[in-house]
Amino acid sequence: MNLYPIRLASAIAFCFLLGWSVRGESRAANALGETISQYSIAGVVRSSIGVTRTDTPIPCLLSPESLDADSKKFHILLVGGLDGDLASVRLALESMVAFQKDEKLSKRYTVSCVPCARPDALDHEPIHAQSFPPSGNAYNQPDNDVAHYLWRWIGMHAPDLVIDLRGDGSEAWVYPNQPVKLLEAIRSNGLDISDRLAKPDSLVAALAQSKPSGTGSIPALQTGSRQAIAWITTALDRVSLPPSQARNEIKRRLARSPLEIAQELSLVYGHQLDSVQYIPALAVIGRMRVGELTDDPQPLRDAIKLGAPYLRGEKESMPPKLNGSTLSGHLVFSELARRTGDNRWTSLAKKAADDGFDADGRPKESMPFHNEMSDAVFMGCAILAEVGALTADAKYVEQCVRHLQFMQTLCLRDDGLYRHSPLDEAAWGRGNGFPALGMALSLSAIAEDTQAHRVFLDSYRDHLQALKQHQDPTGAWHQVIDREESYREFTSTCMITFAIVRGLRRGWLAPQEWTPVVEKSWSAIKSRIGSGGQLVDVCTGTGKQKTVRDYYDRTAILGRDDRGGAMALLVATEIAYWEKE
Repeated sequence: MNLYPIRLASAIAFCFLLGWSVRGESRAANALGETISQYSIAGVVRSSIGVTRTDTPIPCLLSPESLDADSKKFHILLVGGLDGDLASVRLALESMVAFQKDEKLSKRYTVSCVPCARPDALDHEPIHAQSFPPSGNAYNQPDNDVAHYLWRWIGMHAPDLVIDLRGDGSEAWVYPNQPVKLLEAIRSNGLDISDRLAKPDSLVAALAQSKPSGTGSIPALQTGSRQAIAWITTALDRVSLPPSQARNEIKRRLARSPLEIAQELSLVYGHQLDSVQYIPALAVIGRMRVGELTDDPQPLRDAIKLGAPYLRGEKESMPPKLNGSTLSGHLVFSELARRTGDNRWTSLAKKAADDGFDADGRPKESMPFHNEMSDAVFMGCAILAEVGALTADAKYVEQCVRHLQFMQTLCLRDDGLYRHSPLDEAAWGRGNGFPALGMALSLSAIAEDTQAHRVFLDSYRDHLQALKQHQDPTGAWHQVIDREESYREFTSTCMITFAIVRGLRRGWLAPQEWTPVVEKSWSAIKSRIGSGGQLVDVCTGTGKQKTVRDYYDRTAILGRDDRGGAMALLVATEIAYWEKE
């Protein structure tokens, strides 16, 4: 089964004639929505690249073919509005319309557009200049978070050429010493192009000299010319620029097999268990799974060595200061019990599960340390189900169901998504990834011919159906599931994909319905895993937040991250098992 290419048919399902409004109550949102509605651009995928400080989505119009890194067409990205001028927004939209009307160009090139990168600037209020590459954390820097959104999104979108359009009407071309051949071809058309170099911190200079999202450099030009598309495509016909470094890197990432990715990740993640918490525990489990897939006994030996101090009592797996992560961290011991047949590991795992009962053995209302957060569907349920399977004691499975239903009364919304906590209705990405992962793991351990399994299966299927409605055209899920303007978040995409693939492996889900979902989400995951365990947009640790804005503003990590590495290992090995079977 080929899981690598993104199916254009799936992407085209998102396409429709433009005529949509930009959500938001600011003057900027109204002005932008009014401007965009004046243009009919057919066959585009509507989405957003980010959100402004006034909660206005930053829209993008994507050619469906731009979502396929293997497309043979040269991909141009138009960016308008960086100057805060509505004229540049109109120029970007007019350029895209002009391109679409030219059938000859459409056969060789594909054009996407971010019509207004800075909607708030349309209010003509004082706004800090954007510099690239943006500094500080993404996406919670009020002065430059728009730059972060644009910078990282372009890196993952990976066009072959970016054109930064300005509203000044100038025929001049601003460029960062490249692409020289393209400029020479433009000049050969008789155009007088002055040697006007871009400022070092401009978008076009940074794209050509840096690697947005760690992918690769991208040729870029800046102009205010209304003839931009015509001149550039004519020049491209002469010089035939190669794909950008960014696009080649995305293609390289997508070409890797699940097992190759898992092996790369296992060199970085899963080598420590300094404390029994879910992040290192899942990474160690992931490495054990890699070892099983490759017939390599060393990862299991390493896991046994890491767990030995807890087995011997030299280190306490349940220290005085406990939390939900401690409970779920004991999954590493249930995994060792199953792989070794040594009941001493079961006894360690049982220590966490027993926290769901009082001193007299009576079940508590729920597993402790849930803090009213949807994370606890994973933190509490999975270890109860695992211990129930290892001990054949029904009380653990009964408590597993009780805990699920308790958490659902707190966090399950009417639309089937989970609010992160009762503090706010926001459907945080990982706050939905945790229930999906937790239910999938619990179902795997609960006997299928039981009422408990039926309860979990119904909840699991309902949740995945709700999540499927909000999958991004790129295949990812968002930092806030039902807000496309929030960033595309890595860990939630891994967790949800794992849950779906486990369902496909076990026969809980229909392949014809869910395989295309996985094909898209796995591509999104692969494209966000670079060399050496480098990851793109992993949400930092997050407790209960009071507003959806608080979730928008959680730091998105670019680089190595233990949480992201653990989740990536789980999903990569799960797909490797699926392919092997």
